[in-house]
Amino acid sequence: MLQLLFDLLKDPLTFLSNFIAENGSLTYFLLFAIVFVETGLVVMPLLPGDSLLFSVGLLAAASGQIAVGTVIPMLILAALLGDQCNYFLGRFFSDFIREKEQILFLKKSHIQQTEDFYAKYGSKTVILARFVPIVRTVAPFVAGAGRMSYPVYLLYGFLGATLWVTSITLAGFFLGDNEWVKTNFEKVVLGIVAVSVLPILWGIIKSKFSN
Repeated sequence: MLQLLFDLLKDPLTFLSNFIAENGSLTYFLLFAIVFVETGLVVMPLLPGDSLLFSVGLLAAASGQIAVGTVIPMLILAALLGDQCNYFLGRFFSDFIREKEQILFLKKSHIQQTEDFYAKYGSKTVILARFVPIVRTVAPFVAGAGRMSYPVYLLYGFLGATLWVTSITLAGFFLGDNEWVKTNFEKVVLGIVAVSVLPILWGIIKSKFSN
C-alpha cells in the first residue's frame, strides 16, 4: 500500500498508465477516491491534485481509455463532496479547536486569520484556494471551523471545484499530443503549481503595499 502511494506521488502519469492497463474501468473509482481524500481529509494534503488531473486529461487524449466527458463530471463531484466532508469536520470540531492553541499543524490563530481573510477578500477566496496545493485541503476545514456561511461556501465551493477539475483536465487533454509536454511532464506540473500559487502571492503583495 505504501509503495503504491509512493509511486502515485512520484509519477502520477506512469502510475495511472499502469493502473489502467491492469484494471481498466476500475480506474474511475481510484480517481474518485484520490480526489475525494485529497480534498476531504485535512490530514492528507500531500496527495497529487493538479498533476493527477493533468495526467488524466493527457491519458484521455492519448489512449482513449478514459472518457473525458465522464471523468470530468465525476471528479467535480468527488472534489465537491470532499470539500463538504472537510467543511463539516471543521464545523464539528470548531469548539474543540477554539479551546486549544494548537492541534497538530492547525493553530487557533489560523481560524481567526482565515475568518479575517474571508472578510477582507470575500467568498472568492474559496475558489482561489482550490488552485493552491495543500491550501485546498486545509481551507475547507478551517472555513468550517470558522463558521463560514454554508450556502455561500457551497456555491463558491461548487464553482471552484468545477473550474479546477475542468481547466486542468482539459489542459492535459488538449496538450496530450504535444511531444514536449510528454517528455517534460514534471516541468509542466511544476509550472501548473507555480501558476496556481500566483493569485495568493499577488494578494499578499497587494496587502503588504496597501498597509
